Amino acid sequence: MTDGYEVGYDADGNVQVVAARAPEKAPEDLQMFDMSSPMTFELPSAPEKAPEAVKETALEGGCSAGTDKMEAAARAAGKSEILDQYAADYPQGPHDKPQSMCPAFGSLRVGLRMKRTATILSGSACCVYGLSFVSHFYGARRSVGYVPFNSETLVTGKLFEDIREAVHDIADPEKLDSVIVTNLCVPTASGVPLRLLPKQINGVRIVGIDVPGFGIPTHAEAKDVLAGAMLNYARQEIEAGPVPMPASGKSDRPTVSLLGEMFPADPMVIGQMLAPLGLAAGPVVPCREWRELYAALDCGAVAAIHPFYTASVREFQAAGRPVIGSAPVGMDGTRTWLASIGEAFNLPADQIAATQNQFLPMIKDALAASPIKGTITLSGYEGSELLVARLLIESGADVPYVGTACPKTPWSADDAAWLEAKGVKVKYRASLEDDCAAMEAIRPDLAIGTTPVVQKGKELGIPSLYFTNLISARPLMGAAGAGSLAQVVNAAIGNKDRMAHMREFFEGVGHGDTAGVWEKSPNLQPNFRATNQKKLERAAKAAKAAEMI
Repeated sequence: MTDGYEVGYDADGNVQVVAARAPEKAPEDLQMFDMSSPMTFELPSAPEKAPEAVKETALEGGCSAGTDKMEAAARAAGKSEILDQYAADYPQGPHDKPQSMCPAFGSLRVGLRMKRTATILSGSACCVYGLSFVSHFYGARRSVGYVPFNSETLVTGKLFEDIREAVHDIADPEKLDSVIVTNLCVPTASGVPLRLLPKQINGVRIVGIDVPGFGIPTHAEAKDVLAGAMLNYARQEIEAGPVPMPASGKSDRPTVSLLGEMFPADPMVIGQMLAPLGLAAGPVVPCREWRELYAALDCGAVAAIHPFYTASVREFQAAGRPVIGSAPVGMDGTRTWLASIGEAFNLPADQIAATQNQFLPMIKDALAASPIKGTITLSGYEGSELLVARLLIESGADVPYVGTACPKTPWSADDAAWLEAKGVKVKYRASLEDDCAAMEAIRPDLAIGTTPVVQKGKELGIPSLYFTNLISARPLMGAAGAGSLAQVVNAAIGNKDRMAHMREFFEGVGHGDTAGVWEKSPNLQPNFRATNQKKLERAAKAAKAAEMI
């Protein structure tokens, strides 16, 4: 581990680094995990000078200040380096803000699913309430820590002191391996320096991350922010010496770490396909406990099942691990993926061919037994949209459009090329408007997408399925995945007549402002709306003029 900073403040409220703590040794009663393959590291140097507490960049209006103003404030407060890294890792699309949900939910969910890990949020109360509510809606069953602030504590730097105190209070080595501290939009924009938190307290690791909505386009990519930060920390621990043995022990075969959250059966299916190659499936990143990070880094190769984990890939590559894109989905995908795995491990061609011949017939039979007929448009923000589209097409479906809110990366290039060769329009960083426009133009037998896409589809009488809950929550890999989508997809397509009947039944109840049943015509106010729109336009012009001064 690197040294942890002790932080104090001078009379003016400026942050001062006054001492540095040496890390504590790993508990002696733990069996140590000796890596089979050496790794080289370039450790980040300590900051030459601690940033001064932010005085002038506290935002008026908080979260509502606007993306441009918040980003400008964050850069003025010393966050340019992290924002530049986010811009490189997660390039923006046509929309300049998330269109799904607060991106911090992604990193929050990763931390809440880890054993012996506590989570502390620093942000506006409304944001923390919404995030904690959603986390419990998804079954977190764990408290979310919160460090409140006001204008005074934000401006003087007292907020950072409060965060540091909270971290010290919660860091109990009997209960925790790690504490995750997350800056939301306003603390990030105000320059709250989480990097100055101690790296460990009584043996409990402290990981601080910034996850602002103006820097992270989707909640899926926020998962990568935390996963990458933890992998970086684990790499530094390994560089410092032996680390605790993972609870599952050390594999007796070379392993393939799996990158991306998957249906629980998929890692087992992948493990079955790797066994004839003399390989085993390693941990799934994001991991469920800290020690799994060591085993993940101790792999022979990494399978980027979800291709947007840019920061995590960077950590694996820094450790000298090759990264393989795509996934074993359908016939073509499985054939190519197994060949890529074999090549990464320098396995004999006949061994690779034998493994392909063992599993491809099973996948072919599963596809033939569960055909899908119909035209489907597909969109989502999970990162597996291209893989699902491949599986649907090999099952017999016509998929003219695939939209993903995630960016284009090298690890999805094979999937995109395969789809485009089949005549599919692949749209990276697709906006809600892109997805709805494609659905309205194509008028498919089934629309698979996000909640607003599904809502729009049903309004048009098009059978629709929510991607996250009904599609990505099913196995996709190997023979198990080949037949998993047919039942739900065919059942939805079969509801087309039912949807048309429902649309006919509700015809005339209104839409938008006139939705519902009215005894008389609703009292619309088009003049008020036009006047209000002019006010908004004038305010926007005034704000733009003020920026140019």
